[in-house]
Amino acid sequence: MIIIRNIKVDLDGDFSDIKGLLERVLKVGLPKIATVKLFKKGVDARRRDAVHFNCAFLVESPDEKGLLKALKRFKPEPFLEAKYDWKTALKSKKRPVVIGFGPAGMFAALSLAKAGLCPLVLERGKDADSRKRDVDAFWNGGSLDENSNVQFGEGGAGTFSDGKLNTGIKDPRIREVLRVFAVHGAGERILYDAKPHIGTDVLVEVVKSIRREIINCGGEVLFEHRVVGFESKNGRLLGLNICAPEGDKFIETDHCVLAVGHSARDTFEKVKTEGIALEPKPFAIGARIEHLQADINRSQYGKFADHPNLGAADYKLACHLENGRGVFTFCMCPGGVVVNASSEQDGIAVNGMSYSKRDGVNSNAALLVGVGVEDYYKGDVLDGMYFQREIERKAFIEGKGRPVSQTVGDFLKRGNSGSTVTPTVNPKTAFGNIDNVLPGFVTEAMREGIVLLDRRLKGFGSSGAVLTAPETRSSSPVRILRNDKGESSLRGLYPCGEGAGYAGGITSAAVDGLKTAEQIINAVSREI
Repeated sequence: MIIIRNIKVDLDGDFSDIKGLLERVLKVGLPKIATVKLFKKGVDARRRDAVHFNCAFLVESPDEKGLLKALKRFKPEPFLEAKYDWKTALKSKKRPVVIGFGPAGMFAALSLAKAGLCPLVLERGKDADSRKRDVDAFWNGGSLDENSNVQFGEGGAGTFSDGKLNTGIKDPRIREVLRVFAVHGAGERILYDAKPHIGTDVLVEVVKSIRREIINCGGEVLFEHRVVGFESKNGRLLGLNICAPEGDKFIETDHCVLAVGHSARDTFEKVKTEGIALEPKPFAIGARIEHLQADINRSQYGKFADHPNLGAADYKLACHLENGRGVFTFCMCPGGVVVNASSEQDGIAVNGMSYSKRDGVNSNAALLVGVGVEDYYKGDVLDGMYFQREIERKAFIEGKGRPVSQTVGDFLKRGNSGSTVTPTVNPKTAFGNIDNVLPGFVTEAMREGIVLLDRRLKGFGSSGAVLTAPETRSSSPVRILRNDKGESSLRGLYPCGEGAGYAGGITSAAVDGLKTAEQIINAVSREI
């Protein structure tokens, strides 16, 4: 098999016949027995007067040498698609436990189940369907359920997001993560899209399907089961104290994946109380910025903005200020909405979400400012968490229980110019002063950053765009330390994923889940 990269394809190219498309683009005839597969497809909009697709194709033929020679001028390369080796293990005396059923916990559990270790998954939130009902009720003005919301429940925080799967990490496991998502309902497209995403509506079904496979492989998933304590002896994990609907109970285990996500603040406090080593880490805070999607399309695609094969345009922006602080956009949601992602009473946190079609009127992205440990640390390893909580409570007060919105014009002190964008937060947002919510060093950096980023994306700093605050949960404020075997200072406890400080997004968290499961499988194999 060979790969041909950097092939320019017109926006009207017919991708229903991949082999014919490649022959037309390259102006060569391929052998009848050759097969062609689309490997990567991305939009190249560097020149707005010549937007096109940039693609890579896999071509396979029994006469590979002849194929390489025929396509020589297109610089083909031999290609071997690596396949992930799902580990196997003998039965362990005690079944491993996975705490948390977000991407990290889900893929750890899937790996352990495929290995024959019959993992037990404990998720504090509810199953995807029940969780969606609770979230919809909250967004429609109902009360907040602190254990079933945008942060907690089957699928983790990523379930109510854009479902973005691109990642900055380099790891051979990424391809297998995408394959698993595709098999479970995300579709083949995510295997070749340069910037793959699933969408919250599809993700709900995908995570349910993965859960079913885990159960079919011998695993068990228990919802509304919250870990409230760790039992240990001589620095070794013995089991977990659990709060469940039927009452408190103890679960014996000597291998446990801790994949609780970045918002499990009570778990962080328990980890600290138990003397498990953790450290504060940098993170970022800010607000969501909303524009009309049509304006973003025009800024990115120029005269091609309305082309039906392009879809909603996205962006990713960053700048460094003279004081050394970074300002950047994160988790951009084309055609999406801003959501109330709170998980604590008397606190407000927001996030972004898109459906699979990305056909909403607005786009939104987090506009974040880097926060260093020195910005919040007062001597307690959890000071970053308390810093986030303080901001969220200020927002609750400023917005009288609602997220706080402000036009970019007002925020930049341009005067009350009025909004051209209608905020998408349900049930309502409250227009107020974001300076009363976020720390001064953050708002001043945001102001400077908006002006700089507007030079890179025309209209980003439009006075009529809307900011909604606060975005405080972009990443975990702590890192639970682990050794080269993946274990924390409490042997047998394996910190994993975003909450533990080792991932940033769905794909990287899933990859870390696979890596952590591999460590446990290796440990179990040594013990037998």
